[in-house]
Amino acid sequence: MSSIDLNADLGEGFGRWTLGDDEALLDIVTSANVACGFHAGDPSTMHRICDAAVERGVAIGAQVGYRDLAGFGRRRIDYDLTELHDDVLYQIGALEAFCRAAGGQVDYVKPHGALYNTAAVDEGQASAVVAAVRAYDPGVPVLCQPGSVLARLAVAAGLTAVGEGFADRGYRPGGTLVPRTVAGAIVTDPDLVVARAVRMATARQVETADGEIVPCDVASICVHGDTPGAVELAGQVRAGLVKAGRTLAPFVAWS
Repeated sequence: MSSIDLNADLGEGFGRWTLGDDEALLDIVTSANVACGFHAGDPSTMHRICDAAVERGVAIGAQVGYRDLAGFGRRRIDYDLTELHDDVLYQIGALEAFCRAAGGQVDYVKPHGALYNTAAVDEGQASAVVAAVRAYDPGVPVLCQPGSVLARLAVAAGLTAVGEGFADRGYRPGGTLVPRTVAGAIVTDPDLVVARAVRMATARQVETADGEIVPCDVASICVHGDTPGAVELAGQVRAGLVKAGRTLAPFVAWS
């Protein structure tokens, strides 16, 4: 495929606390994963991001997470699965209100942080996410790790699973992410991040922290909004992908 999507996590401030330069990133990315108020974000931030994304033609994804503002959604929680289902559905619905007010819609759903990592391997939590998305709209895709439990269950339930790669995160041999508590979890060297993004987009591969080359069949590449120098890094990744012959466009707009 000649097209590739570039996404970033946005709207992750809360109240007077700000994180990242959302406006600048929206000028670079093609899809925005918008925090829905549980791990980060608040109504005014969601409103602002949806307005700005629609104005720029950037696709909007509900970035749903654990109810864990203090831990930024990066601590695993052993949820009651019915409660997790309802929390995910609630977050999608909250973002949808601001999308509609801006003249847009929730284009896809992406779990955040510990929920993303847990749903990649845990059938219970993955099934709760899948059921919540189906309850909202079975036509909405799920952005997730390719080959994960979440991807498999989403497809089995009739949803579309869209593979995502992380240019600025370390990988383990099984294709899962290196935990943030372990050295090598975050990749910050711009040249290396760009090279990894290009390799994902062109060869559908990624190099693990151990130097192994593993498959990484992705349609979207993420640069985290809270990675140091995220705006400049995202700009370099975009430029590198274009130089490699890829057309940047939201995956939800591909024909």
